[in-house]
Amino acid sequence: MKNSLDHYKNIDKSTHLLFSENSTFKVFHFNNLSSNSELLKYQLTDNCIQLYFCNNHQCKVAFNIEHCVIDLTSNNSSMVYFKDEQMNVLFNLPPEAELIVILISLEYFHSLFSIDGTVIFNYNSLKGENHIIEPKEINGNIKLILNQLINSQTKETLRPIFIKGKIYELLSYYFSKPSENNNESCPYIATEETMSKIKHAKQLILKDMNNPPSLPELAKEVGLNIKKLKTEFKEIYGAPVFTFLLNYKMELAKKLLLEQQLNVNEIALNLGYSTSSHFIAAFKRKYKTTPKQFTKS
Repeated sequence: MKNSLDHYKNIDKSTHLLFSENSTFKVFHFNNLSSNSELLKYQLTDNCIQLYFCNNHQCKVAFNIEHCVIDLTSNNSSMVYFKDEQMNVLFNLPPEAELIVILISLEYFHSLFSIDGTVIFNYNSLKGENHIIEPKEINGNIKLILNQLINSQTKETLRPIFIKGKIYELLSYYFSKPSENNNESCPYIATEETMSKIKHAKQLILKDMNNPPSLPELAKEVGLNIKKLKTEFKEIYGAPVFTFLLNYKMELAKKLLLEQQLNVNEIALNLGYSTSSHFIAAFKRKYKTTPKQFTKS
């Protein structure tokens, strides 16, 4: 089995780990910005409830061996539990795939659903006695939280608090009954139709990120007025349209720099900058360091 997993790369925690707190939970974010499939491996060392949310495209998650696999498609999730405390989790992410993973300590998970020893949620099979692979469709509330979780421009010092709050909010919706989880009961949450249009807008600006459509063109293409496009896009993705695009370019730049296949001039050209100096200045504004210093560190 060892040889069959050699082509899986161990996860670089600094790149993928959004949040980690001992004895509670970890949050990972995978976003394949490359043109090739990514094969990644993470070793679990503790007993935990695993939640997988496919935010875009599709991906595969396997456990110890490649044929013990779950297939996730866009806007779907799966809750997984194995009694094994130690195991390899294998990720197969094709281009454009985006996956959010939450690993919750089993003991902490149980504590979330009890007050003074009284169980407030009947989790039945979630007591660690049986294996669980339970798929579930992602509703509008959860889609919104996932996008806020990975795109919100929160200050670094407040980021851990923001992430913890969003995870608690997500869990409350995830384990609610469908009748308690109705989007129509809250006028401030985008409808499924609007969410779909905003997602389409994101795809359009990323598809031609070096020459993106203007806001009027984008609004017309997705069937929204400009004001609603701007408001809903910021609400869902945590930033205005072109700030989101800039952040995406900078994240892609970091990935290309780490791969060390292209030099700074080539990366600047790929990202649509007329000169490398413009790219370097944008990178430094975003990360307080130059591309060269970032690569060295």
